[in-house]
Amino acid sequence: MTGAPASARGLGALFAPRGIAVVGASRKPGKLGAAMARSLEGFAARGGRLALVNDRDTGMYGSVRAAAQDGPVDLAMICVPAPACPDVLADAAAAGAGAAVICGGGFAEAGGPGVAYQRRLAETVAATGIRLLGPNTSGFLAPHTGLTASFVPGVARVRAGRVAVVAASGGVNHALAFLLAEAGHGVSLAVGLGNGVDITAPDVLDHLADDPHTGAVALHVESVADGPRLAAAVRRLAARRPVVALVVGEHDVSAFAASHTGALATSWRTTRAALAQAGAVVVSDARELVDAVGALSVTRARPAADPGVGVVTAQAGPGLLLLDDLRGRRARVPELDGATTAALATLLPPLTYQLNPVDTGRPGPELGRVLGAVAADPGVDAVAAYALHEPDAVDLVAAAREGAVPGVPLVVGLGGSGEEVAGARRSLLDAGIAVAADPHGVAAATAALLADARARHSAGTDARTDTPAGGAPGLVVEAGAAFDEDEAKGILDRLGVTTTARRVCADRAGAHAALAALGGPVAVKLLDAAVLHKTEIGGVHLGVGSPAALDAALDRLEEAGARRFLVESMAPPGVDLVLGARRDPVFGPVVLLGLGGTTAEALADVTVRTAPLAPAVAEAMPADLAGRALLDGWRGGPVLDPRELGRIAAALGDLLVAHPGLEEIEVNPLRLTHGGLVALDAVVITREADHAHPHR
Repeated sequence: MTGAPASARGLGALFAPRGIAVVGASRKPGKLGAAMARSLEGFAARGGRLALVNDRDTGMYGSVRAAAQDGPVDLAMICVPAPACPDVLADAAAAGAGAAVICGGGFAEAGGPGVAYQRRLAETVAATGIRLLGPNTSGFLAPHTGLTASFVPGVARVRAGRVAVVAASGGVNHALAFLLAEAGHGVSLAVGLGNGVDITAPDVLDHLADDPHTGAVALHVESVADGPRLAAAVRRLAARRPVVALVVGEHDVSAFAASHTGALATSWRTTRAALAQAGAVVVSDARELVDAVGALSVTRARPAADPGVGVVTAQAGPGLLLLDDLRGRRARVPELDGATTAALATLLPPLTYQLNPVDTGRPGPELGRVLGAVAADPGVDAVAAYALHEPDAVDLVAAAREGAVPGVPLVVGLGGSGEEVAGARRSLLDAGIAVAADPHGVAAATAALLADARARHSAGTDARTDTPAGGAPGLVVEAGAAFDEDEAKGILDRLGVTTTARRVCADRAGAHAALAALGGPVAVKLLDAAVLHKTEIGGVHLGVGSPAALDAALDRLEEAGARRFLVESMAPPGVDLVLGARRDPVFGPVVLLGLGGTTAEALADVTVRTAPLAPAVAEAMPADLAGRALLDGWRGGPVLDPRELGRIAAALGDLLVAHPGLEEIEVNPLRLTHGGLVALDAVVITREADHAHPHR
């Protein structure tokens, strides 16, 4: 594959073989090898070579090498127990096979001796260069070539189409293929990765970048071994074909972390953020995955920063469901301009709603012109429509074709059941019109088109044209070093982050001198690099305004173990944020923004980006927060300057990139005040001297 990464080369032997050997083929119908041989009969019927291998059956080949003497064997389907698989894989490689699939389980996922079996497979792959799918997978299907390399009954009936599936699980791979078929979509390639000893998601994504049969890719992710490699593969593919990702693990429970950033940047949240930042459309469940990838396989909206959607409904109730769902997804539903509403007034009865959404009442012959008028509105980038199947009132397929406007995707929800409705949905898809069965599906498909348009608009924004500066020239962060709050804030000062005036005090006399110098009220804190959560042990006292109050605060701090104190001016009131950068074990440096201060973990209203990131990318992070209205002058409160936030967030990310000894830096709270952003507390965590992660 010209220009493809090395990881993608060699997959032709897997997905487009001349000959296949089924190792462990059996004459007993219930055996795995027998089911696999039956599934591959379609490949043989199209002229492919199918060789059956079983050293216990005199009517079959005794080895892959023996089979290869009579003709090409590019792919070995290995259907034998786990202990025998390493030797069979080595035999296939020696015979010249370029790829193998191991369907059975009993490897690392089972523990015990299975770990050693899987290690031997990896050693054979490394020594010979054979490409291996699995083990512990149900295989793959490539309907365009009639290749059903799977033992799952019925999967051969999935028709060829434009959606590729790349799933961590073989079972999910087949489940998605069946769901796509039920929705009227065909499949170009559907792959279950299993244990991923060799071939992983990035390999298949790179392979699909040049696949002429694929219009869009559904990606199912359970865990990630190499985050930057996966994100890079998604970025390369999304530049050419849409990618829709479903990440498992929303309700995982993270181990105790030393900071709010560490607790909140869960693997699920970080993976979703990294894939979205790379250009994927991220969805929340399998049904939305099917609706989204199905729509993107037939149409895409033009790139736009904030695309708008026009809503047309032939029944008011379903239309309200659709509108509500779209608004819940933060889709922009603009009012239509005067020219559009004037045109609609000539087409629709006067009592219908015509501003967006457009309610036609019972659909009639004018529906196509209504769709066209809405699509032509300058504020509309995509049209979402819904109608029940009423063939006596309107030919919905003809209306959709009439109303289609080049460059403005149309998503049609067609309610009904039976073969006539299924046929109409297929006709719409064949016309390049996205289809769903209900208002929720229309909303999911439309939201995917809008998200894809936004991602393509901002694709260049995330590319840093400059080398990350590290934000603090001359700063050295040694692994194993400890930073107290004053030292952490010293780093923020060098980054240009506003902090309040402060004094480090070695004793009570110094604290009293600091109060006199700063004036009241002040915050008085325990100062110890070993204590990260001071408020939890009574290590912070606020609003201290007199010597007597200071003595009372110092008494309590000493009871909590304080030997040094930090006295600093009180910040004005405002909205508290948490902003942190940490070294994720899978994706590397990431930046997290959220609402909450001391309640950050309880609220979990956060958003994540991978670093380094451009300030313009960081500026958009607040839009992801459920509480974003609090940052826009809520009830007379302060208004966030996104450029200031973007600069600080990008600088924190750059800091981690530039300093390998730094594990994490967190500003919590970062208070939004009428005068701008002010850091009230800061934590710096360095890596252990051996660069392992610190004990949490």
